[in-house]
Amino acid sequence: MPATSAIEVDGITKEFDEVTALDDVSFAIGRGELFGLLGPNGAGKSTLIHVLSTLVAPTAGTAVVDGHSVRDDRGGVRESIGVVFQEPALDEELTARENLAFHAVMYGMGRAERDERIDAVLSLVELDDRADDLVKTYSGGMKRRLEIARGLVHQPAVLFLDEPTLGLDAQTRRHIWKYIRQLNREVGVTIILTTHYMEEADVLCDRIGVIDGGRLIELGTPAALKDRVGGDVVTVGVEGDRDAFRDRLAGYDWIGGVEEVDGAFRLTVDDGSRRVPTLFRDTENLDCDITSVEMREPSLEDVFLDLTGHGIREEEAENRMERFVRMRRAR
Repeated sequence: MPATSAIEVDGITKEFDEVTALDDVSFAIGRGELFGLLGPNGAGKSTLIHVLSTLVAPTAGTAVVDGHSVRDDRGGVRESIGVVFQEPALDEELTARENLAFHAVMYGMGRAERDERIDAVLSLVELDDRADDLVKTYSGGMKRRLEIARGLVHQPAVLFLDEPTLGLDAQTRRHIWKYIRQLNREVGVTIILTTHYMEEADVLCDRIGVIDGGRLIELGTPAALKDRVGGDVVTVGVEGDRDAFRDRLAGYDWIGGVEEVDGAFRLTVDDGSRRVPTLFRDTENLDCDITSVEMREPSLEDVFLDLTGHGIREEEAENRMERFVRMRRAR
């Protein structure tokens, strides 16, 4: 546990009817840390943010945010945090400045302080030249930057960013990353970021908690998480007798793991560049052919696969199908 914690989560469980959205989750986040919650849609990331921001009461356990209990001091928590939710919450018929002013008034800020803070956060997210334009004229990326500015206008100690780049194109997403890094480094605010984008978590976060099925299943720095996979990741395409190829793989002590993903064999290999030629040589007498080989260092996607037995994209597809089925049944 970090020596000085901005957030301490102790045994948080949240149940909705017969569904356990969070299952005995515990961890701590240090002050000034940029902490990521990584997992597929429906894993429990947003529910945890809702609990920590006091929008949802936990079924069991508790949490302390900036010294305030989410159970006993909800007002203190809310004064200490800023939140940017997945769903847009801007009034598009107002200007950027008017949106921020309304938010500042809700926090009881006086006129002089309010004007100073609005100018500061608009400059921070590079929207000062569009401050008096209606939000409905903004692009998706500009709206997201304005929402981040709104979350900062009252100078919170902790900022929650719930899927901050969801639905944005790759270029705009990278621009948002720049602002998030800048906030953390220059402003010093503690940031808790939820995402299902592996690269986003890898690039931005000091530490990552991997959450799946409502449980926190791993916690560490991006480098440490990737190290747990061990070796290089080699993906081998095979045509012919796949069973014979699989049996041959079982005889190599330098292969740490074998998974079949999208019709190919995903191998964790010690010193992959030296071992791949052995695969070709030893399969010459088998009734199969190696059609493709891809080798790379482990990614957070590999970590998730190693921890859960399925890929995050596979889980997202399942979640989307489940939602589709529920919608069809509800009609």
